[in-house]
Amino acid sequence: MGAKVYDQRACILGEGAFWHPELKKLFWCDIIGRRLLCDDGSEWMFDEHISAVGWISEALLMIASETALFTFDLGTHVQTKLCDLEADNPATRSNDGRADPHGGFWIGTMGKQAELEAGAIYRFFKGELRRLFAPITISNAICFSPDGSVAYFTDTYYSRVMRVALDPDGWPRTAPQLFLDLSKEGLNPDGAVTTANGDILIALWGAGRVARYDRYGKSKGSFDMPTDHITCPAVGGADMSTLFATSAQQGLSSAKRLAQPDAGKTFAVETGLSGIPAPQVIL
Repeated sequence: MGAKVYDQRACILGEGAFWHPELKKLFWCDIIGRRLLCDDGSEWMFDEHISAVGWISEALLMIASETALFTFDLGTHVQTKLCDLEADNPATRSNDGRADPHGGFWIGTMGKQAELEAGAIYRFFKGELRRLFAPITISNAICFSPDGSVAYFTDTYYSRVMRVALDPDGWPRTAPQLFLDLSKEGLNPDGAVTTANGDILIALWGAGRVARYDRYGKSKGSFDMPTDHITCPAVGGADMSTLFATSAQQGLSSAKRLAQPDAGKTFAVETGLSGIPAPQVIL
């Protein structure tokens, strides 16, 4: 069974797909549209770009924006800044990010015009934001092994997915090592998420699919999507086996926009996968 449109609202640049394990709802961002969307039909507008989401409690989210990490109360809509994120650099914004199994939150930045090596990858943990890796051109594919011993990330510009061993507190304990080199296939890794058995699901920008690899980097096939620019996967649903994927209108030619009317929408496909509940962020 192929992927179908899950939500009809089109994003300019959909990202940050996140299944809330307490609310049993899907959240995602329209980075350029400055919107947070939820599959119950809700959406919230912000004053600047937002790109990634985590959960602190049932009603309290962590959101990464253009200049900060902040909490957002779904009930009161109150925003509380936790820390700056390259707030002194108007040329950059946040991009891909996820909570890690240790209660931290990883977030990448990039140039607003994808300027070469303008970004970095950071980790927020118990009130501290620390820069981990730089320079990065387009931060993506941040995800973690189920036991929290390994983190993955990519710089989409170079099409190489890296893996890095983590210590018991979730900080990198070795230099990153090459996990997948997709440059030879002309593939552009975007957002990623892991499954309960350690498989990595990677959205492939420009290729119209979410690829699946095992923990050793061996291909296990892919899930076709209805439009080219697939940006970020999440696994959720009632039995944690539905694959969701956000997409983008950005970057498509006028001809492709006409040929792909569902560009920018969010898709879903039922699978035999078993997802991992998103870890709680600890402040």
